[in-house]
This record gives sequence, structure tokens and C-alpha cells, in this order.
Amino acid sequence: MSCFNDYERMAMLDLTDEERVRLKERFDEIVDGFAALDAIDTNGVEPLVSVLSLCNVMREDVASKEISRDELLTNAPEQSDGYFSVPAAID
Repeated sequence: MSCFNDYERMAMLDLTDEERVRLKERFDEIVDGFAALDAIDTNGVEPLVSVLSLCNVMREDVASKEISRDELLTNAPEQSDGYFSVPAAID
């Protein structure tokens, strides 16, 4: 159970011996559960991304009217050297 000590230290946990035993039992159950899933024959089963048969409907990616920088900056409350001027996020 010494591997738990390394993980405990990384996670900054302080487990009792009883808690370590209980966690090991739970982890073993989880691993056994995955082993049971691995035993299932899935040959011929299509991979499934979603149980819903929906697909995204998107418009064509067509270029539209370009807006000049000057035209965009007319809507800016503040600007500096051709860029939007905003309050500093980090001091």
C-alpha cells in the first residue's frame, strides 16, 4: 500500500490505514467493473458518438462584406493607435 502514500502526498491527503483499505477495495471494484466491460464482445458494433440521430445544420461558409478597421473603430468607446482600448485585466 506504499503507492497510496505517494498519491496521498500529491493530493495533499492524510488517510488513515482504514481509509486506505476501504479505498483500495473500491478501486479494485472499479477495475473489476472495467474488466467485465472488456469481456463483452463488441465486434460488428458501430461506434456511437450520441444516442440521438440529430446532425448539425450549418450554413455555407461564404465570405460576406468586409468591414474596414476604421468603420469598426467608430463603434469603440475608446481607441488607441487603431486598436480598441480596454481597461487592464492584470495589474
